[in-house]
Amino acid sequence: MRLFLLTALTMMAFAANSILNRMALAGLHIDAVSFGTIRLASGALMLGVLCLLFRGGLQLGGPARVVGVAALLVYMYGFSSAYISLDAGLGALILFGMVQITMFAAAVITKEAMPVLKWVGAGLALFGLAWLIWPGEAAQVSLLHGTLMALAGIGWGFYSLAGRKSKDALQATAANFILATPFGVLALWVLPGPAEAVEMNATGIGLAILAGTVTSGLGYALWYTVLPSLASSVAAVAQLTVPVIALVAGVLLLGEVVTLRIVLASALILGGVAISILAKRPG
Repeated sequence: MRLFLLTALTMMAFAANSILNRMALAGLHIDAVSFGTIRLASGALMLGVLCLLFRGGLQLGGPARVVGVAALLVYMYGFSSAYISLDAGLGALILFGMVQITMFAAAVITKEAMPVLKWVGAGLALFGLAWLIWPGEAAQVSLLHGTLMALAGIGWGFYSLAGRKSKDALQATAANFILATPFGVLALWVLPGPAEAVEMNATGIGLAILAGTVTSGLGYALWYTVLPSLASSVAAVAQLTVPVIALVAGVLLLGEVVTLRIVLASALILGGVAISILAKRPG
């Protein structure tokens, strides 16, 4: 029961990243780049403190560090910028789908054994994503912001693949956040500002810090704590709940609307991912 509760709490933390980001941007409390930078820096601080407490120090080197830092930056700023327009649940759905498709593509490129069901599942998920963001009269998603979230998903997929080479996921995540933070500060001057004037206020800063320290920093640390106790298939399927939690929370907390198209596309994406995850490798 304790493991179940901790896993559920972690999934809620991951979904809360979408809620907090959308809440801050939709309310015009902060711009997307500033939100991403504050989230990144506060996450680095929290993860650094956790490493000092539980590992006795920080290790900023390690395998695939450059890839990890670059992928984290793509994820962080694609994620934040996408929520200028996307609803929280839609964003989480696109992000999750693209992460899984990116990791599937990497498996194909590296010539891993791929059963037919994995191909079927990946195809369903990709079709669901394409249908969700396809422009048209009934389109629910801005193509620009949907693409930004898709890029964020690709970034997180590469981040996850790079993380496989690490022997200590908490140390690796802390190092990536810490090393990415100076680039995040630079992004404040390099990346374009919002189309409309947004005056950053205490609410926006507070939401970004909350996303960085609690739902990112503590959320990732908690995930790496429970992950060794979960079977890989259970861990993967557990993450299927994140877009669902975000969709429900978006309706309850932000007044977002879930249409039939979103429900059907969600079923295709999540169902396809579940099929791909649970498919057995050929013996």
